[in-house]
Order: sequence, then structure tokens, then C-alpha cells
Amino acid sequence: MTLADEAATAALGAALAAVARRGDVITLSGPLGVGKTALARGLLAALGHDGEVPSPTFAIVQPYGEIEPAVWHADLYRIEDPAELAEIGLDCAEDGLLLVEWPERAGSGAWPQALRLTLHFGDGGARRLTADVPPAWEGRWPLPEFPQ
Repeated sequence: MTLADEAATAALGAALAAVARRGDVITLSGPLGVGKTALARGLLAALGHDGEVPSPTFAIVQPYGEIEPAVWHADLYRIEDPAELAEIGLDCAEDGLLLVEWPERAGSGAWPQALRLTLHFGDGGARRLTADVPPAWEGRWPLPEFPQ
């Protein structure tokens, strides 16, 4: 799927918000600056968050408990060893939705039922998105607004 610009990336996030469920994990992979946080911003805004959405690179986890479902937005870029994850409390995200940027830092076995989205740089500022869709997302992906 091709996303023409940052607005299209945010719109994809909003469309994901419409079908995401409590307990879901969505991972966002791709190089720096490709739009992972822009997608997260679109999702959070669609769920009702009206404040800033900073990249959680330094905080590692940014909780958004005022929206339904609650969202934990994690950025694992600074994680050097998957064992560090035990210290940051992502297990509490089971009650809400977990968005994880840089999931590869958690090791290959992390979140086996996650919807795994990968963004790639395309031509002219566009982004290409690929998805690894687990059984739990059947019937919810592909999103009607974003056909494959």
C-alpha cells in the first residue's frame, strides 16, 4: 500500500483506531523519519487525544490513559537488550492498546499476535506500507479505506 504523504499516514492511523480493540498490539517498523510517530498521532487523535504526541524515544513509554481504550505508545529505539523490557512495564498495556515503534529491539519472539506494520521510504515523499497480519486481525485488515 502507498501512503502519499504525512496526512495519508495519519489517516491510516485514524482508520486503525476505528478497528483496534483492547488488548491489541500494533508494531511500527521502519527507518528514522519514515512516519511511525505520524501514524501513532493519527490513531491517538482519532481515539480522542487532543494534546501533543511527542515521539517517546527518550521516555520510552508514553501512556494515554484518558482515551478509550487506553494506549501505551512505546519507542524501543534506545533499548539495547530485550531483557530491559521487563523494567519498563509494558505488561500493564494488556488492558488497552499497545503501539510499539522499533519492535525488533525486543527480540524476534516479542508480541507474536501483533499487527506488524512496516513503513518504507517511497518516491516523491510517499511511503510504502507492508503488513504482517495475525489471525486476530482477520476481518479487520485490510482496512476498507486503504485497500491492498
